[in-house]
Formats: sequence, structure tokens, C-alpha cells
Amino acid sequence: MTFFNGIISISNIYTLLFVIFTVLLFGYLLGRITIKGISLGDAGVFIIALIFGALFFGVNESGELLFAASSKPYDFSSGLTIVESLGLVLFVTSVGYIAGPKFFGNFKKNFKSYVLLGLVIIIAGGLSAVGCIYAGEIFGYGATIENQDGFVAMIVGLLSGSLTSTPAFSAAKATVAEEFTGLVSVGHGIAYIFGVVGVVLFVQIMPKLLKANMDQERAKLVVKSENNEKKTASKLFEIDHLGFAGFSLAAILGTIIGQIKIPLSSAGLGGTCFSLTTTGGCLLMSLVLGHFGRIGRVSIMPTQNTLKLFRELGLVLFLVGAGIPGGAEFVANFDPMYFVYGVIMTIFPLIIGFLFAKYVLKLSLLNNLGSITGGMTSTPALGTLITVAGTEDVAAAYAATYPIALIAVVLVSQFIIILF
Repeated sequence: MTFFNGIISISNIYTLLFVIFTVLLFGYLLGRITIKGISLGDAGVFIIALIFGALFFGVNESGELLFAASSKPYDFSSGLTIVESLGLVLFVTSVGYIAGPKFFGNFKKNFKSYVLLGLVIIIAGGLSAVGCIYAGEIFGYGATIENQDGFVAMIVGLLSGSLTSTPAFSAAKATVAEEFTGLVSVGHGIAYIFGVVGVVLFVQIMPKLLKANMDQERAKLVVKSENNEKKTASKLFEIDHLGFAGFSLAAILGTIIGQIKIPLSSAGLGGTCFSLTTTGGCLLMSLVLGHFGRIGRVSIMPTQNTLKLFRELGLVLFLVGAGIPGGAEFVANFDPMYFVYGVIMTIFPLIIGFLFAKYVLKLSLLNNLGSITGGMTSTPALGTLITVAGTEDVAAAYAATYPIALIAVVLVSQFIIILF
């Protein structure tokens, strides 16, 4: 036990576990409440995590996340960051494996649509951010901000939060002047809450408003798996019967690829770099490995039960890890005006993207909504959509649009900072 001295005490490990499981219990109970067919689902975990963070956690002057009920002050930030990161890896790797067998066929069929929709959503988000900047110049920047540079940093933070984009958040902090990085963090935290909940509700409300027949919509999603029959016909060597080894391989390779940094500019963009991050890297690798399903005669395909379990576990761990700090920071930094700006930056690209996909690209409803979750880079909304749709095939549309949106939101965020 002495190994942990100075890092984390056993009592704090148990405290963290107690908090996580308490949030999961009440989050699932909240998510089961259904009003006119609409429920929070897994996002109920996020709401309870936010409430827990607001009521029982606080952020001190050093930025440490402290648990009020703890016998002695301890920074829980690192523990919750690990929980959040582990959740993301489990979720996106599962999604990639689930989508992999049908991904390339679907992507080939709708390539232009996915690229266009991803760009339209992010550009719409960027335009709404620019509109909020001009609104701030007219109505005042806010009680805590005295100049345009600070306000732009706040808006870009709100944009990354409204699109739940960690890469955009990191890129914005690296691009703004050092004295304004705190404002980027505040904006991200304020907008992140509605960025999650808004998209989760949207993917449930739209099918009901359109009175969609889900059986018909699921039929429109069917894409033939490439070479799957050949894969399953021959007997392959399994390292373990649940496929944990193959899953781990995708996570390892994805983590490595996600850390590769590509310089965007040495001067114009402040020397910042773009990377897929662990999330994008794991998604990419699991798509590829899920497509082939084997390396030689060795199976690297996890079982469907494993993927379903990891997808659900990963999603709720991510929501707990992100929600508790978000709740604490939300209380400490809340400003109604900034919250409204964040809502605008979530709703505007949602509506524009949906209408563009429906009337211009002519995508089917579930392809539309799956692409929307990818374009909004919304991990929780995909989990909800899978439940609403009754099929995991929607993950292919998410996986196709996500990389486009990931790159675009980083570039748009930095362009706004440079422009203003």
C-alpha cells in the first residue's frame, strides 16, 4: 500500500468508487423517466454527475477539484480524468468495431454526403459563434470580460463546449494569448452541458415529430458487410473467447496514432498542431480492424456481447468523468448570457445540419441523425440514437462524419481567433 503514498490514498480510491457508482445508480434511475416517449437515457448519468459536482465538489484557486465530504482535501481531478479517458477509449473502440464491417461500404456509398454534412455543421457552428461575437460588441461582453480578445476566447471556448469537442478546446487554448486560456476553459465548461443534453434530446424528438416508422427507417440503413461471410466461414484462431485481446490491440494502436501531431502552421496559427487524439485514433483503428476482422489466421474481432458491454460501460464512465468536474466548474463560472450563447451554438448547427441532410443530401432519417451525432462530435447522443433506432448500424454514419467534423472544428476555432 505504501506504493500509493503521496499519489492517492486507499480511502480516496474508495471515495472515488463510491461517487462513481452512486452517480451511475441515480443516473440510470433518472434516465428511465419517460415523458411522452422522451427520456434522458444514459444522459441521466450526466445530469446526476453535474448535480453531484455542483453540490459536493468545488474548485479551489489552484484549479483542484475537491470533494466536500472528504476528511482531508484531495484533488480528484486526476482520478476523474482517468475515468473519463478510459470511458472514451472503451466507447469509441466499441463503436468502431461495431461499424467496421459495414463502414467502408456505407462510406463509399455516401462519401460526398458525409463530407459535406460534416463541413456544413461545423461552419454553421462557426457562423453562430461569429454572430455571438458581434452580439457581444453590441450588448456588452459580459460582467467578467472587458475587451474583445477576452470575449473571443470565451466564445471559442463556448463553441468547443457546444460541439463537445476536446480537440477544438485544446487547439483554442494553444492559440489564444496566455492570459485568456482560463476564459476558454470557462466557456467550454458552460456550453458543454447543453452541448450534451441538447443533442441527446434532438435525436429522440425528431423521429417523433416526423412520426417515423422505425422498421422502415432501419431497412433503409442496411448495407452489405464486405467479406464478412468469408471471414466467418473459415475457422480462425481466437486468442481469448471474448475478444479482449483484439480490442486491446485496437486501443493500443489507436492511442499511439492519436498522439501523432501534424503542424498546422509555424507562425500564422501560433505554432499549433492537429492530432486525432486518443478518441479519433481508437475510432480509426477499430474501424480498420473491425473491417478485416483478423490478422492472418488470428481473429481480432471481439464478440458482439463484449462490444455492447464496453460501449455502454465506456459511455457512462465518460459521462461521470466529464460531468462531475463540469458541474463544479459550471457553478463557479456560470453567467446566463454565456449559457445562452452556448445554446445558440448547439441548436443552430443541429437544425441547419438536419435540414441540409434531409432536403439537399436526401439522407434517410437514421443516416441523417447518425451523421448529425458525428458532425456534432457527440458521443452521448450516439449512444441514445442506437437505443432509439433499435440498431447499431447508425454507428457507421457517426464514424464517417466524425473525422471530418473533428478536423473542421479545430480549424474553424483557430480561424475565428485569428480573424478577430
